Amino acid sequence: MTANLPTAAGGSIDVSDCRVLLVDDHEQNLELLLAYLEELGCELRTAADGPEALDDVAKHPPDLILLDIMMPKMSGFQVCKKLRADAATANIPVLMVTALNEVADVERAVEVGANDFISKPVQRVELLTRTRSLLQLAKLQKQLKQTVGQVRKLQG
Repeated sequence: MTANLPTAAGGSIDVSDCRVLLVDDHEQNLELLLAYLEELGCELRTAADGPEALDDVAKHPPDLILLDIMMPKMSGFQVCKKLRADAATANIPVLMVTALNEVADVERAVEVGANDFISKPVQRVELLTRTRSLLQLAKLQKQLKQTVGQVRKLQG
């Protein structure tokens, strides 16, 4: 059985049908992320803080969350921890976007379940590469889950 994964030019997996949630309390940062990521062609949504992000995720689960760490009301660490604690959102990839660059901050991001992290100021090519990679991984995981489900049905 071969997986039929849609591909874009260059043989990489097409991510244009994916949904990405960008979470940052600074409007300028959101605008920059939106501008950098628009070439992916996927749906880009924004949230200004942790509670707004969690509400959005509950209503419309994204394929990837880009999450600022330092925010009022609820830090990115707290948001990520809540996402990982809920079975419905536990597997959504999280890319932490942060001005923090201490080793302890990176360790804490990993501890709360972040899949990757990127430091501010964000570099366009690095952001696109990491985002595309995490979206492709999410699509492959969904495809694997579907395939396993189909195999189980066939085994009856």
